[in-house]
Amino acid sequence: MSNLSHFVCTLCGQKFEPARPQTVCPRDGGLLLARYNFELIRELKPESLAERSKTIWRYAELLPAPASPVTLGEGFTPLLASQSTPGLWIKNEGANPTGSFEDRGSSVAVSALRNSGVQQVAVASAGDSATSLSAYCAAACLKSFVFMPKDAVLANRASCAAYGAELTLVDGAVEECEQAIREAIALQDCFGIADGREPYRLEGEKTLGFELVEQLGWRIPDAIIVPTGSGSLVVAIWKALQELEALAWIGPKRPRVVAVQAAGCAPIVRAFAEEEADCEPWANPQTIASELRIESPRAGSLALKILRESRGLAVAVTDREMLVACSQLAGREGIFAAPEGGAALAAYTKLRATGLLRESDEVVIVNTRSGLKSPEAFGNSRKPLPKSHSLGGIIQPY
Repeated sequence: MSNLSHFVCTLCGQKFEPARPQTVCPRDGGLLLARYNFELIRELKPESLAERSKTIWRYAELLPAPASPVTLGEGFTPLLASQSTPGLWIKNEGANPTGSFEDRGSSVAVSALRNSGVQQVAVASAGDSATSLSAYCAAACLKSFVFMPKDAVLANRASCAAYGAELTLVDGAVEECEQAIREAIALQDCFGIADGREPYRLEGEKTLGFELVEQLGWRIPDAIIVPTGSGSLVVAIWKALQELEALAWIGPKRPRVVAVQAAGCAPIVRAFAEEEADCEPWANPQTIASELRIESPRAGSLALKILRESRGLAVAVTDREMLVACSQLAGREGIFAAPEGGAALAAYTKLRATGLLRESDEVVIVNTRSGLKSPEAFGNSRKPLPKSHSLGGIIQPY
């Protein structure tokens, strides 16, 4: 039985019953956040997790889904101590089933929707969430419709098709895909998913916060650096810490939260610098980091509030800085990160250089996706291949 009590609108505070699938607040379009009956969970203790499965479902009491979830083994990804920088940890989300942190949210969303009787799901995405939801819909025997920008990376287009999704490529960015999905919902009997437009995926994403604190021995790091597109992962990690405190598993200490965006698409960074409460749309977004190319972050206002509450920061890095950092992660740490993960390391390097992070600070950076998801981003940065040498009649690198 789920411990979910209700959903609450982040704008007007209106409450919604959890019995039927939810999207956004019908009154003002506000995001809905899940709230739990912690009195039913008080007996759960950290030590009880030890024998549970190494997936997000080890935290089932704090998820809005049934006892038989749709799972591909997502979650409990490695938290790796840096080989080159003392005090730096790397949460490697590229180890998830489809190669990104989106699998956390997909598992929860598809589980909850299937349990509610939904048969068809439509998603608007620049790539990773579409790939992930297509995979989980396939595992749940649900039909999926995907709306993706025409310039989305080949790996994501191909994988959606392989999972059996009905794929539509749209001129423009994610905003245009969201318009297309609204038209599809009107024509098809399906549940529509887009960034920040339903509460389920954020609940899956928050398990990243649960995990990194558990993996640190219930210790809170000094800072967490999060690649940020829609802002949902910032909100999710913060929500996880609030819920752990509600269970008395941690105290009131919080890390500084750092949101990192691409210099070519940085609406949250701009709003943070200008002390605005919400983000203005970013005109003509340009970056190789496809998951950071979000013109209008749906969770932007909440993310900005969290950054300020945590005494955090918002940092923009260039595509070139991302690629240099990706090379460092690969060459020094053995992690092939996508540009988004490179952005997190590049932000860390900048903040250390300026003294905004100290050498003594314990810092977690999040690599949100595998570099295998973005082969095109590295096309112009490859080193020359080694010369060939003939050995035993076979031409091979020498």
